[in-house]
Amino acid sequence: MARKKGSSRRLLWILLAAIVGLIILGAVASQFINRGGDGETVEVAPVEIRTITQVVTSSGKVQPEVEIIISPDVPGEIIHLPVKEGQQVRRGELLARIKPDFYSAQVEQAEANVLQSRAMEAQRRADLLNAEHELERQKHLFERQAVSESAFQQAETQYEISKAAYEGSQFSVQSAEANLREAKEQLNKTTLFAPMDGTISQLNVELGERVVGTSQMQGTEMMKIARLDQMELEVDVNENDVVNITLGDTAAIEIDAYPEQFFRGVVTEIANSARIVGAGSQEQVTNFPVKVRILDHHNMDARTAAGGGRALEQEVPIVAQDFPSFRPGMSGTVDIYTHTVEEVVAIPIQAVTVRDFNQLKAEEENRRRRGRDSTETASDEEAPEAMSTPGAFQKEDLRKVVFLMEENKARIVEVETGVADDRYIEIKTGLQGGERVITGPFRAVSRTLTPDMDVKERTVRPGRGGPSDASSDAS
Repeated sequence: MARKKGSSRRLLWILLAAIVGLIILGAVASQFINRGGDGETVEVAPVEIRTITQVVTSSGKVQPEVEIIISPDVPGEIIHLPVKEGQQVRRGELLARIKPDFYSAQVEQAEANVLQSRAMEAQRRADLLNAEHELERQKHLFERQAVSESAFQQAETQYEISKAAYEGSQFSVQSAEANLREAKEQLNKTTLFAPMDGTISQLNVELGERVVGTSQMQGTEMMKIARLDQMELEVDVNENDVVNITLGDTAAIEIDAYPEQFFRGVVTEIANSARIVGAGSQEQVTNFPVKVRILDHHNMDARTAAGGGRALEQEVPIVAQDFPSFRPGMSGTVDIYTHTVEEVVAIPIQAVTVRDFNQLKAEEENRRRRGRDSTETASDEEAPEAMSTPGAFQKEDLRKVVFLMEENKARIVEVETGVADDRYIEIKTGLQGGERVITGPFRAVSRTLTPDMDVKERTVRPGRGGPSDASSDAS
């Protein structure tokens, strides 16, 4: 039994060793195939002169440019609701009516208060005239010394009291009339009319439902009226991209409900305040809302379009034309064209990478040191300053570079970049045009390529757009 266990264990170790050996052999073979035995196999593209348009892409929702929320100013029960969701209305058209009984009673009470205040005013006016006559009589008698001075002063005081009472009654009339106007205004607010031409985009109430007015608190949102023929997209643009956008920038809009169709747009509004999601967490995202108006005709049939935005009253021959129907809340993607440069040096974006020049200098010096005679000792005067100073290459010196393919060698060139689209990037300095730049594979461009490294170009089969297994040396 012990021999069987020992044999099984040895067999297991042999299988594990074979698997590890196959993995190592595969890795070595793959590395040998990728390098072709005599250098890194790379993809090459020519440096071209192009026109590049910088694009900012973002997603958002369709919404009307103008949308009004209809809320009642007074509370009550809805007794008349003649509109439906999706119905088109004209300015001044009846939307809803709230039960007016309470407000009618308030108007009648205010009218009675006005009449009562006016009657009181008339009484106070009569008292004032009576006090005025009494004062005149007492004055004549006092001048003839027929009455005492105190009697004359009493008449004078009574006149002033009557005068003040009359003025107070006038103010009471004004207050009562103001209360009447307010009561009538409240009564008028029981009837709601459309403030503009548009469509009932949302209806949230039913006939018989009670609503809350906005005078005391946030009122009931009864419905929304929108101009659906003037739609826009509100998209969230990252803080790094919003600085490139300006008012009036053109855009291409794609709505998810209309795939493979593009609509023209223009930037009409850029928010000044950010919209922060996940504040205080590692997932915090800072975006700025940007509104893009849809310029192409939409949400209108052929009859409306032929009438210049107003439905025709008569039957006339009209060429049938389908217009897209955008609804609030639809999802879409916007490509905003922010900046265009013409006839500039351009290369594929993936060709640009970053290298630490201090590290490159250190590696170059190490290669030189390894190439020297191992028995030769370099003097301090012959040693480079970078190697004689401890820690000289510890600080990174990152720069943007590209690798050119010249005589089956990779030559590194420092570049200054400009605007970019989704495929190409502008090269301001470093290249002139006509060179052959290494664009792939990504592993080689980003990590493994070094200056003067042996490379060979990967052959691309015509019509395939992808690399083949065969490779040929670059001419």
